[in-house]
Amino acid sequence: MKSADTEFVGGPLDGKILPIPLGPILGVPKKYKVPVPAHGEAPARTLVYVRSKQVRGLSWFWRYEYDEAATARASG
Repeated sequence: MKSADTEFVGGPLDGKILPIPLGPILGVPKKYKVPVPAHGEAPARTLVYVRSKQVRGLSWFWRYEYDEAATARASG
């Protein structure tokens, strides 16, 4: 399966670059959900990141930006 190294901006994964599996048309998904298991007193939750197109000069790439509102909805 092909993947693309994709940058994460904001939230707990800020600054991380992770390999994201590519979809059938070789693009990263519009939303990326990261399940976080319960740990100690902290309940389980799901982090939600939304795909964002970034342009540098004449080239462009995808990155994920933290969506705090969607994370709150997904985590209950």
